[in-house]
Amino acid sequence: MTALLHARRGLTALSVTLALIGTAVLGGAFPTAAHAAPSLTVTEVVGNLKIPWDLTWVGGVMLYDQRAGGIWSKQGNASPKRVDLALPRIYNESEGGMLGMVADPNAASNKFFYTCFAVRNTANNGPKGVEVWKWRLDSPTQATRIKKLITGIPLVSGRHSGCRLRFRSAAALYIGTGDAAVGTNPQSLNSLGGKVLRIRSDGTVPRTNPFYKRGGKAKYIWSYGHRNVQGLMFYPARKEIWSVEHGTDRDDEINRIFGGDNYGWAPTPGYNESRSMTDKKRFPKAHFPKWRSGKPTVATSGGTFLTGSQWETWNGRLVVAMLAGQGVKLFAVGSDTRLSGGWKILSGYGRIRTLEQGPDGALYFTTSNASRTGAAVDKIYRVTPS
Repeated sequence: MTALLHARRGLTALSVTLALIGTAVLGGAFPTAAHAAPSLTVTEVVGNLKIPWDLTWVGGVMLYDQRAGGIWSKQGNASPKRVDLALPRIYNESEGGMLGMVADPNAASNKFFYTCFAVRNTANNGPKGVEVWKWRLDSPTQATRIKKLITGIPLVSGRHSGCRLRFRSAAALYIGTGDAAVGTNPQSLNSLGGKVLRIRSDGTVPRTNPFYKRGGKAKYIWSYGHRNVQGLMFYPARKEIWSVEHGTDRDDEINRIFGGDNYGWAPTPGYNESRSMTDKKRFPKAHFPKWRSGKPTVATSGGTFLTGSQWETWNGRLVVAMLAGQGVKLFAVGSDTRLSGGWKILSGYGRIRTLEQGPDGALYFTTSNASRTGAAVDKIYRVTPS
């Protein structure tokens, strides 16, 4: 018997139970019945969306964006409300647009949240760059811009725009970026593309950043040699930052991120996508991933670590969204940080972009199907252990 959670689209609530005997889909074996996995209920939260890219919570208010532009709030059973805020002109082309969001660790009191988006050049309507801004949510329908934190993340066609945001602590905001499909960006310390960056929540740069003394763009860089960081995850049990990275036609990656280290992507000369995602021949010290998909790619995207006793044996496990793979993978994390499993635990919703654990302990996910159909078919769902 396979352990596959399958839910049909169109149902607003569905309770599904994992089979605990046999081999799981896409590798690995589920725990035995003595280590039972939770039963899950999947409920629609918001519908009629076009590519909701990310979501976060400021106090009791859920915020979500849509890639073409705009932010909306949702409270309880009330209908969503559009948030009035002074956004720049969004470059909604290819993979560009409204991207990652994250609330401040102290958002319950200070109401701050952070967004990442691709911006248009007002002079010629072309791409300007990817930027990170800080906001304060004044009410469910109003937000005030506090500060631009980072500008100049490269943007060419919109391809490989990144961009995921995650706090490790109240003083450390990490930003995963894409290489903008420019071959020299990932290995260049003069480019913010193909990196994980680290700043403080006020936009200042920690002097302990590995390349701080070089100044310029290098001072922002935490790690380099990345292709397109679509997911960043904070692992509370060990205070670690992990990433999810898109591969080419193969080898999506999950990495543990270390300051100052190279992750081996260098598609030069030109933009040669036949190169290895982790090129150990050219960069012997490059970090090898904790997991890679092999061929074909499943197009991994957002991820998060599940926390809380309500998740039973899944407490502390990693869940990762798949676009091309159309589902969610579950990984166990060993004491040596090795990943095992890769069980497919959700399917039937099409392409999944983002996974976030809410303040209520539930797992939320967004679909990304409108990019294929053009219609407002996407949704945000809530997953709870029964």
